Amino acid sequence: MFEELDDYRKKVRDFGLSEFTEDLIDRYDKTEEYPDDIRLKALKSGLIDMSNPAKILISIEELCRIDAGLGIAATIPYFGGEVIMLYGNEKQKRILNDVYSGKYILGLGVTEPSGGSDVAGLKTTAKKIGDKYVINGSKMFISNGGIADYIVLLARTSDEENKHHGLTTFLINTKSPGFEANKLHGKLGVRATNTAELKFNNLEVSVDDVIGEVGQGFYYIMTFFNISRIYVAAQALGIARGALDKILEFVKNNNIKDEYTMFKVSDVSTRIEASRQLTYNAASYLFKFDPKPALTSMAKVYAGETAVYASELAMEITKNDHKTQRFFRNAKIMEIWEGTSEIEKLIISRQILKGGN
Repeated sequence: MFEELDDYRKKVRDFGLSEFTEDLIDRYDKTEEYPDDIRLKALKSGLIDMSNPAKILISIEELCRIDAGLGIAATIPYFGGEVIMLYGNEKQKRILNDVYSGKYILGLGVTEPSGGSDVAGLKTTAKKIGDKYVINGSKMFISNGGIADYIVLLARTSDEENKHHGLTTFLINTKSPGFEANKLHGKLGVRATNTAELKFNNLEVSVDDVIGEVGQGFYYIMTFFNISRIYVAAQALGIARGALDKILEFVKNNNIKDEYTMFKVSDVSTRIEASRQLTYNAASYLFKFDPKPALTSMAKVYAGETAVYASELAMEITKNDHKTQRFFRNAKIMEIWEGTSEIEKLIISRQILKGGN
């Protein structure tokens, strides 16, 4: 499947090298503005084809290889769309089509200030009053939070003894009264992306804004994570490859041939190849609608750790060049979002112990 897309991979690479100039990368890294022009250019150039997840995976990897800030900014405006695609009603799917065409930007509201990895323990509530739901609470570290036109929101609709039950997904129009987004500043990395704190103060939505069935939201989000973690693995793989590019450029330009450096180049190259095999193997199952949660988590955690390792090594070998510093800053989030490395390792062990993969 993926080998057939080599020409497409080259197209993405050429676009990134042309559009992601060093001046532009530096500008958005410093200002922390969102590069909407890059989003629209990538869409117009045919690099964002949400009907073909293999192409999206390649776009993410190749753009993040050049710069993860701009690369993720160009590919994340559709974040959460799979929840609507799989479980949404016809009205919601029409809105999703407008997201995919570039008219709207989408975000996903799950993480909360008091419990990042404990999805089932979230405190945002959606209380049914007549034919409305009234939403109160807050979300933290929400990608696209300050620029999204719509948010796929997970909220508690009932107090069940089993805390995994009673959670429901909603499609929220961010122009609704009671919605507030506060942009977060001073992030370590991926600064070109928009990240925000969201607040909901008696925000009203109709029953038609429920995505799927009431009380099934936790399971919808877990299904989504099986998809999004593959994309994070691709982000990390791209960062690792970009860091290796910097290492190789420096080594060749300075004619470095000592054994220590050669061993390190060999080591990071091997880890990148292992990350690539894990990522695309996990993706192959996902794209056949047969995801393997343990394999997905293996890909995400190993690629994330490889990105950090490769960028740390790049800083060491290039004498802490500012470009390689940026790769390191961008790499660290790969071990955190869409499930920390520790959470991923728990998933892997639990799946293996119960005989699953």
